[in-house]
Amino acid sequence: MLIGLITAIAASVCYGTGSVLQAVGSRKSARREAASAASAAAGVTQHGGPSLSSTAKAAMTWEFIVGTVLDFVGFGLGALAARMLPLFLSQTVISANLVITAVLSVKMLGIRLSRKEWTSIAVVCGSLVLLATAAGHEGSGHTERATHWWLLGVSVALMVLGTVAVRLMGAGAAILAGLLSGLGFGALGVGVRILDGVDPFDLGTLLADPALYAILIAGIGGMYLHTVALQIGSVNGATAALVVGETVLPGLIGVVWLGDASRPGFAWVAIIGFVLAVAGAVAVAWYGKHEGETGAEPDAPRPLVDTAR
Repeated sequence: MLIGLITAIAASVCYGTGSVLQAVGSRKSARREAASAASAAAGVTQHGGPSLSSTAKAAMTWEFIVGTVLDFVGFGLGALAARMLPLFLSQTVISANLVITAVLSVKMLGIRLSRKEWTSIAVVCGSLVLLATAAGHEGSGHTERATHWWLLGVSVALMVLGTVAVRLMGAGAAILAGLLSGLGFGALGVGVRILDGVDPFDLGTLLADPALYAILIAGIGGMYLHTVALQIGSVNGATAALVVGETVLPGLIGVVWLGDASRPGFAWVAIIGFVLAVAGAVAVAWYGKHEGETGAEPDAPRPLVDTAR
C-alpha cells in the first residue's frame, strides 16, 4: 500500500508540473500565432477552436516538450499505481495534480488564486487523507473479454466526441474537452487494471488484448484533448474538469466490477472522501473559469482564444 501511494503521489507531481509547462508552451505558441493576423486566422477553426496546425506548433515549444515527457513519466507511474491500489484511491491521488497545477500556475502563468480556490484545494487535500485512511485491498482485475472490447469502443467514442465538440464549439468546449480527456485517462486506468499478459508476462496475450489498444487510444486522445483545453480555456478549470473525469467513473467501476474495497468499517469514510474530492475539483473548475478576472499580470500569456473575459 505504501509503495503504491508513493508511486501515485509521484505520478501526481509529474502530471501537475507537466500540465503547467504544457499550458505555458501552448500559450506562448498562441501569442506567436496572434502576432500575425493571417496566422491567427489560420490557427483557429471557424467556430474558434484551435486547428491541428496550431496544436502541432504548441507541441514544438520546449516547455510543452518537457511537460509531455513528464506526462509520460506520470503515465508509467500512474499505471503502476493502478495495479497496486484500489482505483478510487490511485486515480484520486493522481488527480491531486490539480494542487500542483494551481500552485505552479501562480508563478508561471501569472494567475492569482482567490480565497475560494485555495479553500477548494484544501478540501481536495483533506479528502485525499480520508481516502488513504479508508482504502483497503484492490480487486483482481479479472474480467470477461467482452469488457475489454467495451472499453475499447468507449475509448474511441470519447475521443471522437471530444474532437468533434472542439471543432464545432470552439472556446465553448474547453471544460468539455477537459472532462472528456479525464474520462479518457480514467479509461486508461481501468485498462491498465484489466490488461491481460502482464503478470505473468506474455507478449502474445498482451498484443491480443483489446484493452491494450484502449489504453493507447485513451492515452493519446486524452493528451490531445487536454492540450486543446489548455489552449482555449482556463488551465485550472480544464485540469479540474479532467480530475472529475478521471476519478469518478474509474472509482465506481473499480468498486462495482473489479472488486476494489475499503477497510472494514471505513466505507463511510471512503464515500465522504470521494465526494469531497469531486466537489473540491468542481469548485476549482467553477472558480477557475474566472481566473483572468482575479488578477493575472498584464503580460501573462493568453490562450489562443481568450475566454477569461
